[in-house]
Amino acid sequence: MLTKKEVVKVAKLAKIELSEEEVEIFSKQLPQILDFIEKLNELDTSRIFPFYEIFDANAPLREDIPKKGLTNEEALANAPQKENGFFVVPRVVKAE
Repeated sequence: MLTKKEVVKVAKLAKIELSEEEVEIFSKQLPQILDFIEKLNELDTSRIFPFYEIFDANAPLREDIPKKGLTNEEALANAPQKENGFFVVPRVVKAE
């Protein structure tokens, strides 16, 4: 079990604010997640390709035809806040 102090440290590194209840929950869940990752590391993946993409080569694709996009004014027309040609949004990353 991780200590609450360790969970708070990891959350701070991830820039996530946790309630006291969430700290309690994650102090129990994170060790289980880490144990699961360790289990996955035991698997032999030497013959597994690192990336697999499902793509049907016979699927009908539309022709890529460029179209006129929105002007800056049109894009910002319904923006609740705008400044100097940009959307104004709340800051989500706190400076430390």
